[in-house]
Amino acid sequence: MARIELNNIQKKWGAFWGVRDVNIDIKDEEFVVFLGPSGCGKTTTMRMIAGLEEPNEGEIKMDGEVMNDIDARDRDVAMVFQGYALYPNMSIYENIRFPLRMRGVPKDQHDGLVKKAAGLVELTDYLDRKPSALSGGQRQRAALARAIVREPQVFLMDEPLSNLDAKLRQAMRVQIKHIQRALKITTVYVTHDQIEAMTLADRIVIMQSGMIQQIGTPDEIYNDPTNTFVANFIGSPPMNLIEGTLSDGTFVADGVRVTGIESTTEGKVTLGVRPEDCTVSASTEAELNGTVYGLEPTGDVTYLTVKAGDKLIEVKADRTYRADLDVPVQVAFDPDRIYVFDSEDGKRIQ
Repeated sequence: MARIELNNIQKKWGAFWGVRDVNIDIKDEEFVVFLGPSGCGKTTTMRMIAGLEEPNEGEIKMDGEVMNDIDARDRDVAMVFQGYALYPNMSIYENIRFPLRMRGVPKDQHDGLVKKAAGLVELTDYLDRKPSALSGGQRQRAALARAIVREPQVFLMDEPLSNLDAKLRQAMRVQIKHIQRALKITTVYVTHDQIEAMTLADRIVIMQSGMIQQIGTPDEIYNDPTNTFVANFIGSPPMNLIEGTLSDGTFVADGVRVTGIESTTEGKVTLGVRPEDCTVSASTEAELNGTVYGLEPTGDVTYLTVKAGDKLIEVKADRTYRADLDVPVQVAFDPDRIYVFDSEDGKRIQ
C-alpha cells in the first residue's frame, strides 16, 4: 500500500499557526490516529495528506514520492468524513459504485467490486435501498464501503463515528479495525475521542495548538506520558495532577504526602497518579487523607471523588465500596505508578 512521511510540515493563516513542525513517518499498512481537542491541527494535517490543503513549508511523501504538487485526485487516497456524504437520490449500490465510475474502472468489474465492499461492511441485503431508508450506522458503513471499493493506497478518516450513539460507535470501531487489518491499507484516522484512539491505533499522535505532543503506541501513551497535557488527555477519568513541593524525595501538598520518590528535583512540581492506581486504605499513613466529596457506583466500578484541601482527587474504588459524603477517607497510591512533572512547562521529570 503506502508509507507516508511528513517532514517539517507547517501551515499558517496570517499570524495563526494551524500546524507547526510536524514530523512523522507512517509505516506501510499502519493504523495511525491523530488525537487532540478541537482546533489542535489534526484535521488540517489530514487534509494536507489528502491534498485538500497545501503546507506553507515542508514535504509530504508517499512511498518516497513528494506529493506537494500532486492534485488530490491523483494521490490515490480515499476519505471517510463525519457526515456520510451519500447521494440521497441513488441506491446504496450506486453510491458504493460511484467512485468506480469516476475513476474509469471497466464496467464488467463493478458488480463484483461493489458486492465485495458491501459484504465487508455487512450491507449486502441493503444495496437496493436509498440512504434515507438506512440507520445512521448503516449509512456510515455505506460511506466506508464507498471508500473501500476502489482499493486505495491510503484511508483517511475524519471523525467518522461522531454522529453515532455510543453503542453504534463501539460496533463500528470493531468493524473498522477488522476491515483495516483484512485489507492491509495504511490508515490515518482523526478523532477527539480517546477511546477510539486507544482501541483502534497502532500508534497515536497527540496534538495540541498545532504541535505534536507525543507519538507512541496506546500502551506507551498511557503508561509513559511525556507531559501533563498527554497525562490529562488520556484516561477516563484522567490522571490526577496535584501541585505541591518535592524535597529529599518527599512530595507534600494539602492532604497529600508521598515518600520515596527517586528524583533529584527540588521545589515546586506536579505529581500525577491515575485513579486506577489509587486504593481506599484503612491506614491514616496513606498518601492521601481527605473527605468523600462524591460517589458514583456504575456496576463494575465505583468512582470515588476525594477532597483534599481545594483539590478533587478521582479514585477507582471496588464495585462494592460505599461511603457517606464528607466522611474522612484515606487513599494509598501505587508507588510504582507515580509520575512527577515540572510545574512550569508540564514536562515529565524522569
